[in-house]
Amino acid sequence: MFTIGLAAHYSGRDHNPKEVPASHPNLTYRANYHFTAPDKWKNDPQRPIYFDGAYHYYYLYNRDYPTGNGTEWRHATSVDLVHWTDEGVAIPKYTNPNGDPWSGSVIVDETGTAGFGKGALVAIVTQPSAGSGQQEQYLWYSTDRGQTFTAYSSRPVLPNPGTPDFRDPKIIWDDFSRKWIMTLAEGTKIGFYESPNLKDWHYTSGFVTENIGLVECPDLYRMRADDGTYKWVLGVSANGKSSGKPNTYAYWTGDFDGKAFHPDLQEPLWLDYGYDWYGAVTFEDGISRDQTSHRYALAWMNNWDYAHNTPTLREGFNGMDSIVRQIELKPVGDGTYHLVSQPLEALSQMADSTVSYQQIDVNGSETLPFTGNSYELDADITWSEIKNVGLRLRESSDKNRHVDVGVSVKGGYTYVNRAYTGHPDKSEENLESTAPFDVSKKKVHLKIFVDKTSVEVFIDDGTIVYSSLIFPELNDQGITLFSEGGTAIFRNIVIKPFYKTLLTS
Repeated sequence: MFTIGLAAHYSGRDHNPKEVPASHPNLTYRANYHFTAPDKWKNDPQRPIYFDGAYHYYYLYNRDYPTGNGTEWRHATSVDLVHWTDEGVAIPKYTNPNGDPWSGSVIVDETGTAGFGKGALVAIVTQPSAGSGQQEQYLWYSTDRGQTFTAYSSRPVLPNPGTPDFRDPKIIWDDFSRKWIMTLAEGTKIGFYESPNLKDWHYTSGFVTENIGLVECPDLYRMRADDGTYKWVLGVSANGKSSGKPNTYAYWTGDFDGKAFHPDLQEPLWLDYGYDWYGAVTFEDGISRDQTSHRYALAWMNNWDYAHNTPTLREGFNGMDSIVRQIELKPVGDGTYHLVSQPLEALSQMADSTVSYQQIDVNGSETLPFTGNSYELDADITWSEIKNVGLRLRESSDKNRHVDVGVSVKGGYTYVNRAYTGHPDKSEENLESTAPFDVSKKKVHLKIFVDKTSVEVFIDDGTIVYSSLIFPELNDQGITLFSEGGTAIFRNIVIKPFYKTLLTS
């Protein structure tokens, strides 16, 4: 993805955040359980890799934000994908003739194919060429287990063939063809390349996308569905707003023959229907022997339409990731396969306590006695004849401010609506996100993760997921159940609050 621009000023609907000290956990917009930039700026995640008993995560960071430009790769580690430790900058910016490093991917070269020794870490990274400014792919390597990287050459390992957009390489090892495979974002096309040694790359094919704008951060991996079927998955960060689709992670299932990808369907599916799940990466479970039954995913919780509009700037940082989710491939029943998402059980286990309500019948609204700004909430909802049902979260004491999560039974869709609370979209065009839903079932299960500045919603075991930024007043902490046009029954309501931060510096 592109390097970042300079900052804009925050603006949001009916919201004027006070400056608050970052040192007090109850008076800060810093998330309790989401990964956030330690200071300044972060955007694109780079695919985490597992070695030496931990996940190693690199991400684009700008130490000079908001007055200076350019990104570098900062490093963090985790043993459980919940608690993170900062490891500092691994690839500094402006240390070679080709400027700052943008997105790419890092792999463990177990057999030493690149010539840097067995177990060396090799990163293929987009940088703007010193000569032309064109986006080209450069190799960096690490022989100290990922703490620092060295530029292999000032010349690219994959030069630009003459296209304006030529970035975000994703590298995998293909066991079938016994070679390295690169996917690359090339405007509206995804290019495929092969190499025996990570230095010499050969173009094999291209997959052309339609009606989703410029694609970024491509992703390619093989998964086994729970019916035993194997599928390759090709994913990209894309913008489907022109056709009423999300601006998040689009994907196709299909077959990859070592040179080209053949989709099952031409139209993409979407892994998230919210506004803020971009630059996503998926990665292997480093502990499990089974690398195809499931994998993990995380994304940058932001959107380039309003990337610099956040009250966290007053605390000296701008940048947060989604929670890590587990993804699996499921047969739909019509011969197609979809990815489903679930939050990590390790995160739920970190909650400080549990509050539960067995059954509440709602015709109108019912406010729960629980209040909080950082929690997990589960609920089952059933109905007979109603128009609309859901929850108002992060609600103000006067009931005027809230973010709504629910089901429009009359409209046949689920939704997350942030129009009535602080939010980052100055244009006020991206307020309610929706996804089609089979309301004839007359039931829904909601699993919702609320943090200081975010809401992530997993519907019916993750068949639909929403990830969106919100900027409520810090003291807006209420929860109200609502039903319009009839009675809805809320059962098995379980709330698990997170009172302390799970992140370490």
